[in-house]
Amino acid sequence: MKRFLPFLVLALAAVWLLSTLRPPRNSGDFDVAGFGRLPVVSNGRVKPFDTVARTSLLLLQGRQRVSTPTAGEFVSSPTEWLLDAVFHPEKADTYPTFAIDNTELLALVGKTEDDLRINYDSKVRQTLAVLGFLPSRQRRFAYVDLQPHLKTIDDQAKLAQPVEPAHRSAFQKAVLQLHGNLIHYQRLKYSLVPPENPDFLQDLAQFQSGLEAGVAAVRAREAGQPHDAAAAQRTIELGLRFQAMSEMGMLLAVPPASHQDEAGNWKTPGTALLNTFQSGRVDPFVLTYAGLARTWRTGQAKEFNEIVRLYRAQLEKTQPETLRKTDAETRFNFAQPFYTSMQLYAFAFIAAIISWLKWPDVLGRSAFWLVLVAWIVATVGIGTRMWLEGRPPVTNLYSSALFVGWGAVGLCLILEAVYRNAVGSVAAGVIGFATLLIAHHLSLGGDTLEMMRAVLDSNFWLATHVVVVTAGYSATFLAGFLAIIYVLRGVFTRSLDRATADSLARMVYGIVCFATLFSFAGTVLGGIWADQSWGRFWGWDPKENGALIIVIWNAVILHARWGGMIRQRGLMNLAIFGNIVTSWSWFGTNMLGVGLHSYGFTDAAFVALSLFVLSQLALIGLASLPLEKWRSFRAVPAAAPREPEHVEVLP
Repeated sequence: MKRFLPFLVLALAAVWLLSTLRPPRNSGDFDVAGFGRLPVVSNGRVKPFDTVARTSLLLLQGRQRVSTPTAGEFVSSPTEWLLDAVFHPEKADTYPTFAIDNTELLALVGKTEDDLRINYDSKVRQTLAVLGFLPSRQRRFAYVDLQPHLKTIDDQAKLAQPVEPAHRSAFQKAVLQLHGNLIHYQRLKYSLVPPENPDFLQDLAQFQSGLEAGVAAVRAREAGQPHDAAAAQRTIELGLRFQAMSEMGMLLAVPPASHQDEAGNWKTPGTALLNTFQSGRVDPFVLTYAGLARTWRTGQAKEFNEIVRLYRAQLEKTQPETLRKTDAETRFNFAQPFYTSMQLYAFAFIAAIISWLKWPDVLGRSAFWLVLVAWIVATVGIGTRMWLEGRPPVTNLYSSALFVGWGAVGLCLILEAVYRNAVGSVAAGVIGFATLLIAHHLSLGGDTLEMMRAVLDSNFWLATHVVVVTAGYSATFLAGFLAIIYVLRGVFTRSLDRATADSLARMVYGIVCFATLFSFAGTVLGGIWADQSWGRFWGWDPKENGALIIVIWNAVILHARWGGMIRQRGLMNLAIFGNIVTSWSWFGTNMLGVGLHSYGFTDAAFVALSLFVLSQLALIGLASLPLEKWRSFRAVPAAAPREPEHVEVLP
């Protein structure tokens, strides 16, 4: 019976995976999912409204759901929240969507300890206490809560803005973030219809019917001639609304009339309405949004769904490729392949660890299949991102986290296929889970499929220099983690026998060789790219120097090994220190505030990097303990594994 367990695990993983591929469903009568698939341009990229909703919520509050511990879910999906924000803003203003953690900032917006304390119903309190989830303080607030303090927030943000980012206090950083989030939310509300207008469709109908007379009245008024004062005033007021929409709106939601798919041909509804004064007719797509606003506000689900259907039918004639991509991106958002992959890596890690204690063959193979499925899911996710973006796999820090994990897990699968000792599965589980967790936190800043800087806008070099260097990161991290497995098993367990120690040493040595090759080749390719682009190497850019340090460190490991300066434990210590070198090149250089690759300093990233470095130094210290302190070396004295003079390269 046990021999069928790997196949059962594989079948369950496949069923679970297929369940995530179901298309998004509507929770009510409104075709919210259909609206979420419609295209819009934001930050220079065509994307579905669903992506705009998700990235906006991540930016405002660090998560994609709108809820409180006491009131539960306010909306069923991010797209429903977006619909309320753009079509029913007075309702969205009451949703707790702004996260505030800084104590000084909370005091600035008038929140006392009594205001922050969450008052649970007794039954709810008991349930949450049993589950171990009982937040005592409120940390998300509605726009109406902050509205009386907007002037104060704006004044404090103006005071904090001139301060250098590295010298800003925690309060200044928090107030700038909140100020930016408030601006984002306000611009979102102006994106499709004026937020203060309850029936914009009726106003547009009246504007269209009286456009000629209204424009004539305005011109006569400016010329000092007799005119219809009411018509002139009405036209001027609408023009000011259109101007506000054009200046404040952040979404280019009016597509071009032809098959052209460039993001530059899209317009904001406000800009399209201003063009009405020259064209003489209101853009039909603007009328579509006004109709959606009316039907959403008045609860006319049937009419709302019909407008969505007609709008989509029109786009299928003019923007078929755009619709195909936005449909795929919406499915991608709903499936969340990297979250699924992260869970599978966790299960694989647990199965692989248990296999060292019991059922090594059965659980070892089960862990391998789980890792393989998780890796395939991540591969599909990365491939989908490449197709949507039209770029190689690594274009920013977020995608580098995905690729580092993907590359390391791919190497782990090869190691596990060769050695069949669950070491590869354990390493894959930890590295895969950790890098996807890092990617998740990097995604909280907004859209991860962002536009490239002009200086980096080269698919060829992104596919060569960047990918090859990142593969070197993957291999260096993997070598370091295999060394950590060696140390932890040797110090705390009795399982590091001579055969296991030798196999781990061979793994680390081989991976370091791989890392040296790829990090060296990638760094050289970077120099060639720079020379061909602007006639010189990157100079003292911290990122490129960090990549060079990785090359040098891996070369140090190999030369120390070949020269007999280190044996197994020395090899492991140097490989673990390679984690510090690589993490510095990957994240540390980005926080220096200088160079082409600088993405700004953040306290959270600095703390996380510091803790990681300290953990690696602690592991090096652990590995340096005398051998008699290692449980594996004192388990059976007569058969204690002796540290070999040379690391075996071949099995």
